[in-house]
Amino acid sequence: MARSPFSPAFWRSPLRGPWFTSVLGVVLLGGITVLFVTGLLSYAAYNPDLSPVNDKTPDKGILGFYLFSWPTDPHWLYRLIQGVHVTLGIVLIPVLLAKLWSVVPKLFTLPPARSVAHALERILLLLLVGGALFEFVTGVLNVQLDYIFPGSFYPLHFYGAWVFFAAFVVHAVLKTPAALHNLRRLRQPGEGESELTALRPAEPTVSRRGALGLVGGGSLLLFVTTVGQNFDGALRRTALLAPHGGADPGTGPSGFQVNKTAAYAGIREAETSEEAWRLVVVGRTGTVRLSRADLLQLPLHSAALPIACVEGWSTSDQWWRGVRLRDLAALVGYDDPPDVFVESLQRRGAFRRAALRANQVADPRSLLALFVNGEDLTPDHGHPARIIVPAAPGVLNTKWVARMTFGKL
Repeated sequence: MARSPFSPAFWRSPLRGPWFTSVLGVVLLGGITVLFVTGLLSYAAYNPDLSPVNDKTPDKGILGFYLFSWPTDPHWLYRLIQGVHVTLGIVLIPVLLAKLWSVVPKLFTLPPARSVAHALERILLLLLVGGALFEFVTGVLNVQLDYIFPGSFYPLHFYGAWVFFAAFVVHAVLKTPAALHNLRRLRQPGEGESELTALRPAEPTVSRRGALGLVGGGSLLLFVTTVGQNFDGALRRTALLAPHGGADPGTGPSGFQVNKTAAYAGIREAETSEEAWRLVVVGRTGTVRLSRADLLQLPLHSAALPIACVEGWSTSDQWWRGVRLRDLAALVGYDDPPDVFVESLQRRGAFRRAALRANQVADPRSLLALFVNGEDLTPDHGHPARIIVPAAPGVLNTKWVARMTFGKL
C-alpha cells in the first residue's frame, strides 16, 4: 500500500472522479461569481473615491475603475447586497471544501512540472486554492469580528479578491467546457475515468450522489444558522453564526441589533448630556452650534429605514425621526446640498469619521436622527444624535455625531 501522497495509489476514495468534481465546480462557478460581484458593490457602497477617510484601500489604483456614486434607492439595496454576500459565502463553504478535497491529488502530482504549460497550470492552481482559502477565512473572521490576521481587513480582502478571481476566471475558462461535457456525457455518476479516478479504489461507503447530499445538507445547515441575521423576531434567534451570536439586545422600541456599543466607543455620559453636547455645523456661511433643544425647534421629519452592516446582519425598517441633512446644509448657506464630512464623539475605530455624497445629503429620508421608533435614541444607538441614510452601510450611519462639515470633498 502506498504511504506517500505523491503516489497515485495513495488516493483510494471511490468518490473522486470527473462527475463529482464537475458538479461541485459548476455550483462554485455561479456562487463565486455572485460573491465577487456583490463584494465589489459592497465596496462601492462606502464611496471610497469620495474621501480618503472612506477609502480603506488607498493604493487600489486601476482596481477602482468601476466605482460610482452610491445611490439611495432602493433603500434596502445595501441590506440585500451584503446579506447575499455574507450568507452565500458561508453557505458555499462545504461546497468549496468538497471541491478542494476532490482535486487534492493534483496538488501532489509528480513531477511538479512536465512542461511550461503544466508549470503555469500548477501556479494557477496554487493561486486558486490559496486565494479561495484566504478569502473565505478572512471573510468568516470578519463576520465574527475576529481580526487575528495581520493588517486591515479591507485591503487584505479587497486585493485578495482580485487575485483569487483572476485565477478563478482563467481556471473557469479552461475547465468549464470539460465540466459541462462531463455532466452531459456521464449519465451515471460512476461512469468515466480521469486522472482524478482512484487507481485502486477502496470499497465505497457512500455513493457520489450521497456525498453530494451530505455537502448540500451541510450548506443547508449553514444557511439556516446564518440567514436569520437578516430578519427580526424569532428568525434572528436561529442565526447562531451571526456576529454577537444571536438575539437582539433588549426589548421595546430600541431592542434591535447594534454593532459597537457606547461603552466600546468610549462615549461618556458627561459629554452627551443636554448641558454639554453641541452639534457643530460648518459650511459656506460659517459655523453654527446647536444643542439638542435647538435641533428640536427645527422641522422634524420621519423615515423608515433599516440598518445593514458589513458583517452581514441587518434589521427591518426602523422608524427614525430627526432633522433632514439638507436642512442642516441650508443653515450654513447651501441651497443645493453638497457632500458632508461627519465626525463622531467616538474615540477609536476605523469609522469614527465618514463622508457622504451630495445625493445622499439631498435625499429627503437622510436624517440626523434624534428618535427611533417613537423614543429618544439610546446611548448604544447613538444618543444624542446619529446619521441615518437610505441604502448606506451601517458604518456610514455615524453615531454620537459631534461635527458636520458641508462642502465639496
